[in-house]
Amino acid sequence: MSAITIIYGVLFYLASAVLVIGVAGKVIQYSRTPAPLKIPTTPAPITRWGVAGRLFREIVFFESLFKGSKWSWLFGWLFHFGLLIVLVRHLRYFTEPVWGIAAVFGDLGVYMGWVMVFGLLGLLARRFFVDRIRYISDPSDFLMLWLIIAIGVSGLLMKHVLHSDIVQLKEFTYGLMTLDWQPLPTDAILLVHLGLVIVLMLVFPVSKLLHAPGIVFSPTRYQVDNPRERRHVAPWADRPSN
Repeated sequence: MSAITIIYGVLFYLASAVLVIGVAGKVIQYSRTPAPLKIPTTPAPITRWGVAGRLFREIVFFESLFKGSKWSWLFGWLFHFGLLIVLVRHLRYFTEPVWGIAAVFGDLGVYMGWVMVFGLLGLLARRFFVDRIRYISDPSDFLMLWLIIAIGVSGLLMKHVLHSDIVQLKEFTYGLMTLDWQPLPTDAILLVHLGLVIVLMLVFPVSKLLHAPGIVFSPTRYQVDNPRERRHVAPWADRPSN
């Protein structure tokens, strides 16, 4: 077993633990954070089913972003849709036999990699050229975009320019899951790609990328607009004081 295989194997276990535990901890924190005020963004649904529909449109179609900025919506939606298909395609490296959904999106995932990078470049340009966006952007916003762009570009280079041994790579990734470690290919571009993915997994729980699970815990989105019909009292405020 080579030193590179051991280093990357350990790092992937560590990064996976940080990602799962970190995101789970944040989700628990979000779920326990009190919402003392009734603050749904109007016009808001007046029923729970309406809230569910609103969250669905927000998660899938980015409804509020579409209303706010068509260009931001376009680049954001292209990036997220491309990322979704690319992630589904990558399931082939972790499943045996390959799941049907990963096989169906196999060829499409190659093209969606370009779509994902195009959307990211649009979001990056927006932070440079739109004054009001540049004003509220901090270094971490740019670093996250550059990091994901580098992951996408390195992946496309492996597919179209600097080919790696994909069969051996699958043996490595699948071996990590089954605790049967296999050698990792030592192609430089592959090591860079995997290293960047590890960095993303480590920083995800402490970055603004947590808007992914956080959107369903936003009071402006999940609250029913019924302040006249029902008094809103946060659980902590409803307890009798000693």
